[in-house]
Amino acid sequence: MPHVVTQSCCSDASCVYACPVNCIHPTPDEPDFLTAEMLHIDPAACVDCGACVSACPVDAIVPHTKLEQSQQVFLSINADFYKQERPRPTLAPVIAAAAVSRDREPLRVAIVGSGPAAMYAADELLTQPGVEVNVFDRLPVPHGLVRAGVAPDHQKTKQVARLYDTMAAQPGFEYYLGVEIGTHVTHDELLAHHHAVIYAVGASSDRKLEVPGADLPGMASATEFVAWYNGHPDHAHHDFDLSHERAVIVGNGNVALDVARILTANPDRLAGTDIARPALEALRRSRIEEVVLVARRGIAQSAFTVPEFAALLATADADVLVDAAETTLDAETARLAEEGALPHAVEQKLRLLGSLRERTTGFPVAPQAPLGARRRITLRYLQSPTRILGEDAVTGIELVRNSLVVGSDGRVRVEPTEDLELLDAGLVLTSIGYRGVPIDGVPFDHEAGVLPNEDGRVLDGVGGAVLPGTYATGWIKRGPSGFIGTNKSCAQQTVRALVDDFNAGRLREPRSAAPALVDLVRSRQPAVIDRAGWQAIDRAELERGAAGARVREKIVDPDELAAIAASARGRETGARRKDSRTLLRSRRR
Repeated sequence: MPHVVTQSCCSDASCVYACPVNCIHPTPDEPDFLTAEMLHIDPAACVDCGACVSACPVDAIVPHTKLEQSQQVFLSINADFYKQERPRPTLAPVIAAAAVSRDREPLRVAIVGSGPAAMYAADELLTQPGVEVNVFDRLPVPHGLVRAGVAPDHQKTKQVARLYDTMAAQPGFEYYLGVEIGTHVTHDELLAHHHAVIYAVGASSDRKLEVPGADLPGMASATEFVAWYNGHPDHAHHDFDLSHERAVIVGNGNVALDVARILTANPDRLAGTDIARPALEALRRSRIEEVVLVARRGIAQSAFTVPEFAALLATADADVLVDAAETTLDAETARLAEEGALPHAVEQKLRLLGSLRERTTGFPVAPQAPLGARRRITLRYLQSPTRILGEDAVTGIELVRNSLVVGSDGRVRVEPTEDLELLDAGLVLTSIGYRGVPIDGVPFDHEAGVLPNEDGRVLDGVGGAVLPGTYATGWIKRGPSGFIGTNKSCAQQTVRALVDDFNAGRLREPRSAAPALVDLVRSRQPAVIDRAGWQAIDRAELERGAAGARVREKIVDPDELAAIAASARGRETGARRKDSRTLLRSRRR
C-alpha cells in the first residue's frame, strides 16, 4: 500500500479530486460520504504518485514506509474498507462552482460565523469574479471550532486553518470580528447591505443532563472544558477543580475522548502546543489519576470515531482500559458480525476494543481498584447517570446498569435495570450532544435545534415557505453531524441554491452602498476587527509562541485583541495617507 490516510483526516475531499486514478473513497458523490468517519485509499489501485499528499490540508496522508508505530493500525483500517467490492465511477466528478450571472451588480453576501462551514461557503462564492463576501463573528478571532474545539495535541488537524487564511486572502473577502448579530447589527440590516445572508453558526449549546445534582459546582459540560483549555475568550476565566484523583465524563464521543486524553496527558508534552497557558498550569497541578468515560449503550454503539479512538490507544501518557464484562455484543450486532455485514466503522471499533481487552486482561477496572503509577482512561459501557452526589460540590456520581433490548423493528434499545453503582469523583463533565441556538430575527426549529431549511434555503417556519435571501450551512443547517470537511459539500449545496436564486432575480438588491456597511458597524461596535486586524493578531500570537518554544501563544483578553487590531488599522490608515500625499506631490510636480 503506497499511501495511507491517518488520524488527522478532515474529509474535505481535496485528495479525492487530486487523485488521478480515483483510489480514495468515499467520494462526495457516493452515498456514504456524509457519514464516513474518514477517507480511505485503495491499496490495490494507488499508483504512489503523491498527488493526494500535496492536496491534503492537514498532512493526513503518509507513504506506508513512513508510518510511525502508532500509525500502523491505519494500514488495516484503509485496506479493510475495500474488502467488499464498492461500485464507483471511473473518476470522481468534480463539482463545478455555481456560475454567478454578470448581468446584474456584483453579488454581495454576508456570512455569519467564521468556522469551517462559513469559510467553505466563502471560498465557493469567491471562485466567481466580482463577488463580495463579508464574514461576521461575535468572537474577536475567526475559525470557530478549528481554533476553539480541536484539541491542542492535534496540531495537524488545526493546520486546516492555513487553508482558511488563504481563502480569506482572496479579493472581495472581509472580516467583521467581534460583531454579534442581534446586538450590534440586525438580520434585516444585513439584508439591507447584501443580496443574501448565510448563517454558519454551528451548534453551540450542549444538551443538558437532567438528573438531581446537575447544577452542583464541579459539574460542567465537556464543551466548556474544551473551550477553557483552547483559550476561548468566553471561557478563559473558568476554573475547574482538578484536585480529586478521579474525573467522570458522561458520553464517549470524540469530544469526550479529547478531554480524557488532555486530562491524563503529560503537561510537558502539551507545553509546546497552543493550549491556553492558564489551563496548562492547572494541568501541571492536577491530581487526577483516572478518567472514566460512561456510555449508556454498548460497545457496538460507541460514539467515537475510528481514527480518534486509534489515536487514544496510541497515547503515551495513560493506559486505556475496558472491563471485559462490558464488551459482550448484543444479539443483533453479533448476528451481523457473524454474517460479515457490519458497517466498516463498527467493525473497526470492535476490533480495536477487542485488542484493548486482550492488552488489559488481568487489570481490574472496578472503581475500588488501586490507582497505579500511570494515569488511566477507563471505558464504561451500559451505564447511565441517575444523580450527581454532593452537597456543596460534586463528590461522585450514581450510575444505573443498562441492558440492550432488540425491539420488534430490529432496533437496539437501552433499558435500565435496578443495579446501581456509586463512583467517587471530584469533576463530572457531560458530552451528550449539541444543539443550535436561536438567532434574533430568524425562524428556528426548536425541536431539531436548527434553522428550518430546504437544501440550505431557510424557511419562514418548519415546513413553511422560503424566506428570501436567508440561507444556512453547517451544523445549524443539518444538525451536529459530520466532520470538518463535511462542511465543504454542505456549503456547496447552499451556495448553489443562493446563486440560483440570485441569477433568477429572486434576491432583492442591497438598499445601501457597500461603504455604508463599514460606517454602520463601526458606529455600533468601534472595536470591530477586520482582516488586517486578524492578521496582526495572528502574527502576534505566532511571535509570542516562537519566543516561548510554542506553536502559538493564544491571546484570550478581548481588550488586548482589539488593541492589537486597532494598532494594525492605524498603521494601515497611516500608510494610505502617506501614499496619498506622495501621489499628490507627484501630481503637483
